[in-house]
Amino acid sequence: MNRIYLDHAATTAVRPEVLEAMLPYFTEKYGNPSSVYSLGREARRALDEARATVADLLGADEREIVFTGGGSEADNLAIKGVAFANRHKGNHIITSAVEHHAVLDTMHFLERNGFRITVLPVDSYGMVDPNQVAEALTDDTILVSIMHANNEVGTIQPIEEIGRILAEKKVYFHTDAVQTAGILPINVAELHCDLLSLSAHKFYGPKGVGALYVKRGTKIEPHIHGGAQERKRRAGTENVAGIVGLAKAFALAQGEIETSAAKLTALRDRLWDGIAARIDHVRFNGHPTQRLPNNVNVCFSFIEGEALLLNLDMHGIAASSGSACTSGSLEPSHVLVAMGVPPEIAHGSLRLTLGRENTEEEIDTVLDVLVEVVAKLRDMSPLYEETPSKPLP
Repeated sequence: MNRIYLDHAATTAVRPEVLEAMLPYFTEKYGNPSSVYSLGREARRALDEARATVADLLGADEREIVFTGGGSEADNLAIKGVAFANRHKGNHIITSAVEHHAVLDTMHFLERNGFRITVLPVDSYGMVDPNQVAEALTDDTILVSIMHANNEVGTIQPIEEIGRILAEKKVYFHTDAVQTAGILPINVAELHCDLLSLSAHKFYGPKGVGALYVKRGTKIEPHIHGGAQERKRRAGTENVAGIVGLAKAFALAQGEIETSAAKLTALRDRLWDGIAARIDHVRFNGHPTQRLPNNVNVCFSFIEGEALLLNLDMHGIAASSGSACTSGSLEPSHVLVAMGVPPEIAHGSLRLTLGRENTEEEIDTVLDVLVEVVAKLRDMSPLYEETPSKPLP
């Protein structure tokens, strides 16, 4: 059975070119970049070159790049770091209801430690209203964290507009760009952000390594102590091989954005249109146009998402029903609930996220299998009745 992988929002395979760039730093170039002898200096050069590459791709200065252990750590460092470093100025932080749990759980932690958190609602497409961001600001607001694009439904947020508002008000702005790095063009100056998170394994790099852009002059408190690495912002010996892999993968992905986006959009629309034409009682989630080129998120009535995933897996198709970080939860997606999707419908959600290796033939196979599996599961459901086709609420 040939496997069809449609869960690229969860993780991606390491590209051969990336692995090749990393391998020497596991073996002959294994020095500690903090060491002064030649082996250490060799590792330091690789670290510096990777930092310069990432900075250049983001339109930043290399001194503004902090390497981390992944996207979740980058989010934690940004939010906790700014919160604790600027507590003397205020204790109010703003975020949205559809953020990744790396952001939302960090906000809950801060709330338990005396900070006041405002969680903004979203519309039925999962979009944050910049006007509501402006209205939520107070004299005590020190940070706003709104993701660049949603990891579940693919909606791209109006980050530039929000960023301009916050720059004028002189409030720190963090955006989680884990789902957009390598897929959308990113320039930190154009986004008007002070902090931006990304993760290598979302754009065909290794797992366990990420980066945080910290605009020069941003006051931030480290949350890992014990060394002077990363300009004293993140202690611990750097993962040189992983960082080299991150930089290589990011450079490759950013260089292919235009051609990749065109291909992914065509495949996404083929999948979207095929589902709409062949399966009834479907709700399409996320913004119809302001969305990631590789994301299709749908809800099927009368079906449990878990049963759908297991049946697709038996046909060799890998997908998800939401964020990989919440796959063990029995609760409906907090993103879909925030968008107003009834819980009983949200339980039937399916996220299909495309990647560089997917083909039209694979999409057609997925559609055939999906039609068969949905019909099979609905036949088993006591709630399912044949009714005229109509969109779900």
